[in-house]
Amino acid sequence: MSIAELQVYSVEEADVRGGVCVVRCVGGVARAGQVYAVGELRVGLRGIERYGRPVTSFGAGHTARVHLTGAVVALLTGGQVLTAVPPDGHALGELEDWLATGPPLEDEPGPRTLRSLAWGRMRDERLPDAVRLRWGRVAVAATYRCAALEDAPALVRGAELAAVHAYLIQRFGPGRGGDPVALCRESLALVDLTPRAALALARTWRDLPRSRIQHLRRIKNLVSALAPVRAHLPDADPLARAVDAWTTVRAELP
Repeated sequence: MSIAELQVYSVEEADVRGGVCVVRCVGGVARAGQVYAVGELRVGLRGIERYGRPVTSFGAGHTARVHLTGAVVALLTGGQVLTAVPPDGHALGELEDWLATGPPLEDEPGPRTLRSLAWGRMRDERLPDAVRLRWGRVAVAATYRCAALEDAPALVRGAELAAVHAYLIQRFGPGRGGDPVALCRESLALVDLTPRAALALARTWRDLPRSRIQHLRRIKNLVSALAPVRAHLPDADPLARAVDAWTTVRAELP
């Protein structure tokens, strides 16, 4: 079942008990009685109005006026997305177990939703570092699931994984955050061109078939994700020279 998500249009009224918002359902089916996550906080969906009448639910693509419980309603802003969770929320440990072994979760989040959630949590400086690192590992696992579900090309998967790993290394340092050498080695192994060959193609990229242009863009996304970890590579390491070569070529790629 697709997880329900609501995008806030406006907050009409709010106090310490909750408030009324106009929202659009952007995923799943929103139902009265659901609980939605706002960062680490929760709001309850107490009631739904559409065209001036109370309803019990509404689906993706539709808007409604909703009554929410929780003081955090006053802090909601336009464009913010709320994600439905079970009443007590998915605990980090439950998500880790699910990604490791695949047990069912009630209102199981889709891989993209989970990856976005994990990406946000690992960057949340209000959380302890150890918890952020665990969310980083969830983001990595969810990225693999996304790639498998969407049959994503290896370069697409590699760029998304590199972005997560590079952030963790940059924020928490080599070792604790990951291995920059392994990251660069594994990422560059996905590239089927040399920097010189890519540069030659880039000079006439407008004349190339669309599939070839897309391939060059995927390479660009991948090597761009490695930029934050270059400082952690020994200058004498051949990988450092390879990253430097790709950094020079990157600006020329479409």
